[in-house]
Amino acid sequence: DGFVVLPRRWKIVRTIDWCMNARRIARDYERLPQHSEAHLNRALITMTTRRLTRKSPRADTWSRKPRATYRS
Repeated sequence: DGFVVLPRRWKIVRTIDWCMNARRIARDYERLPQHSEAHLNRALITMTTRRLTRKSPRADTWSRKPRATYRS
């Protein structure tokens, strides 16, 4: 039929964006794929641990309006 929008694709894209916030993963500095995989696993474990241990539930950050970076 053509292009079909997947209903949950945004969750995958959001997770990839969160992983890219780990500076080591943003560029491929590693010689072996196993090293890159280890850094990706560490970033995902860190992200999951932070989400599980935060004190109060909060709304997803993607739905909030961005804060102003300067005062006018």
